[in-house]
Amino acid sequence: MPVSASRDPLDPAVSVRDRRPRRERSAAAAGPGVDVGLPRWLWLPAALGGVFVLLPLVAMVVRIHWADFPALITSHESVEALTLSLKTAVAAVVICLVLGIPMAVVLARTDFRGQSLLRSLVLLPLVLPPVVSGMALLYTFGRRGLLGHTLDVLGLSLSFTTAAVVMAQSFVALPFLVISLEGALRSAGRRYDVVAATLGARPTTVFWRVTIPLVLPGLLSGAVLAFARCLGEFGATITFAGSLEGTTRTMPIQIYLYNAGSDPDSAVALSIVLVVVAVLVIGVARVGRSAL
Repeated sequence: MPVSASRDPLDPAVSVRDRRPRRERSAAAAGPGVDVGLPRWLWLPAALGGVFVLLPLVAMVVRIHWADFPALITSHESVEALTLSLKTAVAAVVICLVLGIPMAVVLARTDFRGQSLLRSLVLLPLVLPPVVSGMALLYTFGRRGLLGHTLDVLGLSLSFTTAAVVMAQSFVALPFLVISLEGALRSAGRRYDVVAATLGARPTTVFWRVTIPLVLPGLLSGAVLAFARCLGEFGATITFAGSLEGTTRTMPIQIYLYNAGSDPDSAVALSIVLVVVAVLVIGVARVGRSAL
């Protein structure tokens, strides 16, 4: 009988799979149903992280006087602030979609000089302190700003208006949509776009009929992240738009004023409402993404 020669593990002809430990090769051969397991030490930091996130929320729930909760959240100031926050957040997300989808597609599907720098600038609001973002908007669109003076001559005053709230929210939330959608576009690849183009579809048709449906879950995730960021925006809004009741005083600003004043109970109650709204938004997004 011919004797088979032993294969050198350093031989480049040996596949990566053959070089893995025997236990890993057995698990891979057994199929995806095999539970590889996790290192036991991971559970401790994971549990600590969960406690770190949930404990402050529990502290707020324990702090509130539930008998007074309905009256606290239905006051005129609270309802007005929540309504303004929801309206401006929806408007800001629409702006993020209109501007962010083309930006993400250009960054993901093209290659040009300075692309890395452009991506860094687009994502800059992610790391900027919100107050700095507000100051940048103020010195751009304020009455004495770079463009604000021209707009003021034309009769368009943006600072300290509801439009300023929408602009501030859009500025800080836009990168969340861009980075989520760009990642989805890169993961999807271009093979289906190429097939559609080969069959004679125009670029606009490929974009709406092929590209967008493929990355719809990623687009939904980005829109939800942007909406949640808009709801929680404080620093840029109060710097650029101020705190005018019924005009620019959003929910976070109202919570801050309550907490800084003599009504911490109302601040806690509104904080819980904001948490509930955020949880509902995330839940609806997860359901919608699963359906897609």
